[in-house]
Amino acid sequence: MDLTEAYRECERITWAQARNFAYGIRLLPPPKRRGLAAIYAFARRIDDIGDGTLPDEQKIAALADARRVVLNLTARQTDPVLAALADVAETFPVPIEAFAELIEGCIADVRGTSYPTFEDLLYYCRCVAGSIGRLSLGIFGTRRPSSDAPRLADSLGVALQLTNILRDVREDYQRGRVYLPAEDLAKFDCDPDALTTEGPQFTKLVDFEAERARDWYATGLRLLPVLDRRSAACTGAMAGIYRRLLDRIAAEPAAVLRGRVSLSPGEKAAVAVRALAGRIS
Repeated sequence: MDLTEAYRECERITWAQARNFAYGIRLLPPPKRRGLAAIYAFARRIDDIGDGTLPDEQKIAALADARRVVLNLTARQTDPVLAALADVAETFPVPIEAFAELIEGCIADVRGTSYPTFEDLLYYCRCVAGSIGRLSLGIFGTRRPSSDAPRLADSLGVALQLTNILRDVREDYQRGRVYLPAEDLAKFDCDPDALTTEGPQFTKLVDFEAERARDWYATGLRLLPVLDRRSAACTGAMAGIYRRLLDRIAAEPAAVLRGRVSLSPGEKAAVAVRALAGRIS
């Protein structure tokens, strides 16, 4: 498999489907940009299996096969995404085994796992998003030694995933998935059916979860000073877009019950420009 074509396919997938992440990834120098696109493309493949239309047993079998493949990468690949990912594993110190955590989280989705406590949800968030933070850190590298960097990258992933959960609460509920912890629903007198109904209890629940997410952003963004300028800009753009999205949700919690809350392309581009200038929105 020609590596140039393999990376080109990964970038095509990324630009077409990473509607928020692409703004940050484009700020990286070409080798890191291609590497992160390969990680995203394979992560997208895993998500597509979990969210697809296959029967659950076939989804789990396909996810198990993806785990076997990614944990046994070789240079000889005919699949363009796998060929690029194998090259990434040879070029960058990425913890490829973190994909197994992402797959574990997707299997939990297929099985309809619910989360009694925040600690339970936190484990899931670290699987599906903290893993991507740590994989990305392998592409970024650090400009000075930092034993805290993987933990901070993981925390930023958690923040982004908590934002996703609030944004998609109605859509997830309609698909039979409830991510918000049962203890939080009980705290604000919300049963799962309240996740489709506007009201003061739902507003208080969202306020609580948004504040929790802000705490995780505050921790995760401490990663930026240990990254080089372009990697920090990439990370800052992605985090900035999601943090603005969180602010929009917190300002009008009921909006997530009426449709998907999002930023315009212009707003996302403005966040990316600010991140490149070293300012986080």
